[in-house]
Amino acid sequence: MNTIPPITKNLLIINVLCFFASIAFASHGIDFDEYFGLHFFLASHFRPWQLFTYMFMHAGWQHLFFNMFAVWMFGRIMEQTMGQNRFLFYYLTCGLGAGLAQELVQLVQYWYLDFASYEQVSFSTGVMSMSDYLNRWNTVGASGAVYGILLSFGMTYPEERMFIFPLPVPIKAKYFVMGYAVIELLSALSLKGDGVAHMAHLGGMLVGFLLLLYWRGGGGIGGGRRGGYGNYGRGSNHTWNSFRRWFTALFKKKEPHINVSYGGRYGQEAAYRQQKKEQEEELNRILDKVKKNGYDGLTPEEKRRLFDITKK
Repeated sequence: MNTIPPITKNLLIINVLCFFASIAFASHGIDFDEYFGLHFFLASHFRPWQLFTYMFMHAGWQHLFFNMFAVWMFGRIMEQTMGQNRFLFYYLTCGLGAGLAQELVQLVQYWYLDFASYEQVSFSTGVMSMSDYLNRWNTVGASGAVYGILLSFGMTYPEERMFIFPLPVPIKAKYFVMGYAVIELLSALSLKGDGVAHMAHLGGMLVGFLLLLYWRGGGGIGGGRRGGYGNYGRGSNHTWNSFRRWFTALFKKKEPHINVSYGGRYGQEAAYRQQKKEQEEELNRILDKVKKNGYDGLTPEEKRRLFDITKK
């Protein structure tokens, strides 16, 4: 645990302690989910603080394990990248965004099914008042915040390769994140009543995406040891810039293009000078990053490139 950054470590500890506390109090007839789980805002059991406390409640061992495993696996990397204050702000904001997304989805369901016109709900086992039924709309779990962390990892280290069971080959982080988002979207549209808040997960990712774009533009709190999340101020905005260039190109009138090639010795010398220039620029960028953040602040790909360039 000593190698885990403090915010990530404390998030793990708090979530585990809350889970054990919920079990202990449940044996005395006290349901933590009723007090700290997120209720529908029109339900009588809703309290404003539940928008924050719900992300520290979990429905079972598996729910807790997989969420905390993701926090440990990706959260510690993103905390070291963002800095402590910014990472905590990002985590809680994604969790809050996920909760608000779930509230919005429930409001649409409440309006679409015209629940306001009914006083009771009939089941095969009996009848329940509408008030009690709405109080059963209860959301728990850190999944929304976790999905925000997954998104931030994919946007920050898009080329990192990951082994995902049961796939036999590694995949890049950007494809891993996009795959998760597609699965959640399809699940939200097709799996009705499966007990999983798919739209909350997507809400956490969406809020995280918007927050990262805002930070990339230079806005937000400082907080990070890198002077405001340095990876988003420099080369790591490749994904967004690529998308922006692609979208702009769709509406840009194409100009005639003439290819000019040089052969022989002149062409070889020009190619060599261009290659040396690109290597020098890349080396300067990496050395600037080492100067600001230390060697441990480099990504594995940057460490490999630094070794390759200086070896020549």
